[in-house]
Amino acid sequence: MHPSIPEPAAPVWDLKLLYDGDCPLCSREVAMLRRRDERARIQFEDIAQPGFDASRYGLDQQTVMARIHAVLPDGRVIEGMEVFRRAYGAVGLGWLLAPSRWPGIGRLFDAAYRSFARNRLRWTGRAEAACAAGHCEAAARPEPRGS
Repeated sequence: MHPSIPEPAAPVWDLKLLYDGDCPLCSREVAMLRRRDERARIQFEDIAQPGFDASRYGLDQQTVMARIHAVLPDGRVIEGMEVFRRAYGAVGLGWLLAPSRWPGIGRLFDAAYRSFARNRLRWTGRAEAACAAGHCEAAARPEPRGS
């Protein structure tokens, strides 16, 4: 009789959140989620740390810096508001973002997040990082002068 090889255990987490640890707003949000995550349902991975490799998830650094991403236990990658819905749900705050799933209102949440993601580096005082990420070209152009 051959000893059986145990199946690898399924992850005990619901979500691996890929966040920008250099972003002050993002760091505050992650700190709140960590405090509330009493059952350790979320793993956190700081994309600003040296050695972070976005290609492990089939992504590149520019993509993960452009908007929030998370990895599900089955390896699928999600992004945007769906990350927040799942993260808040994992810590018992899903009711806060339930309206973001409603028709019509959901589009407003999605648009608000896209606006934040597009501007977060500038809004958090990281204009240099915004330029490195290719988000400052419009801000760098001079305003047209009236004749």
